[in-house]
Amino acid sequence: MTKKEKAEYVITELEKLYPETPIPLNHSDSYTLLIAVLLSAQCTDLRVNKTTPALFTKANCPEKMILLEVEEIKEIIRPCGLSPKKSKAIHELSKILIDKHQGNVPESFELLEELPGVGHKTASVVMSQAFGHPAFPVDTHIQRLMYRWGLSSGKNVIQTEKDAKRLFPKELWNKLHLQIIFYGREFSPARGRKEKPDFITAKIGRKNDKYS
Repeated sequence: MTKKEKAEYVITELEKLYPETPIPLNHSDSYTLLIAVLLSAQCTDLRVNKTTPALFTKANCPEKMILLEVEEIKEIIRPCGLSPKKSKAIHELSKILIDKHQGNVPESFELLEELPGVGHKTASVVMSQAFGHPAFPVDTHIQRLMYRWGLSSGKNVIQTEKDAKRLFPKELWNKLHLQIIFYGREFSPARGRKEKPDFITAKIGRKNDKYS
């Protein structure tokens, strides 16, 4: 198979499996999504979804968040890990949103990436899932599967994102990146027992998988 043929096969099979792609992180608007995505760094979506209700009950907007002490935020989000760093970033970015953006999450990759704790992946998730702009956020599942499927060298997330954007139609990016994540969770974990046969990798994947 050529890379183009592999990409077409992936698109077809993932659409069969996941015709609907609900956003994994619970949120009510762009601000709560931004906070949830920030918390998801080195943490599972499931854990984030168990943690954010307590936080958002107290503060679901920048104006309320800055009224909390950083230490209070840290205690609430402790289960998500990296709580000292994340709590400080949440408090600081909330103040910046008020001071520079009228309390709104900016609809811009550049402005989002200027916020504390917000890297390119987080900005991409917010831009795609909150605002509908084409983006291809690369998480560990996508990084692993793009390599396993022979669609990317897997050297780094920057290259994997470039390869994904080159191979897949732009109008599919927002849905497809979620479909790949769902597939990775269900069929192709990094290590350990697999619940279901990873049939896409069996069909098109490369040998000597460094992620095995």
